[in-house]
Amino acid sequence: MRVAQLVTAAVSGALFGAGLYVSQMVDPLKVLRFLDFTAIPTGGWDPSLAFVIVPAILVMFVAVQIGKRCQAPVFDARFHEPAQTRIDAPLIGGAALFGLGWGMSGICPGPALSLITFQPDGLWLFLIAMFVGSFAGGIMLRPRLKELPA
Repeated sequence: MRVAQLVTAAVSGALFGAGLYVSQMVDPLKVLRFLDFTAIPTGGWDPSLAFVIVPAILVMFVAVQIGKRCQAPVFDARFHEPAQTRIDAPLIGGAALFGLGWGMSGICPGPALSLITFQPDGLWLFLIAMFVGSFAGGIMLRPRLKELPA
């Protein structure tokens, strides 16, 4: 890996980590209040995390538009597009499982890793279970992944 790649990875990781804390996305209760649309009538819904999501979508939109004009990314010989782009049962099932886990805990994987700094109660169990679930998902999809083009 070149130094420029490492610097880019370090700067983007630091920005992401700082953003998680500044936006309070590491606070499971804030996330759960954002996900609880049933609290809208009572005023208990917290829409503030939309101010994290919307700029992220806009930044990614601009990056994709710039990328479409480029022959190759800065640190690679070619762009690596996803092999599968259709919506299918594993995608929907995986999204549902992810949503259930996120909705039950209020912790998303990125913020979960950031929370290691403060080690709240139950975090290690959550992280171990997340890795076990990821490993199990990989095993379940292994036959399917072999079918995808390289």
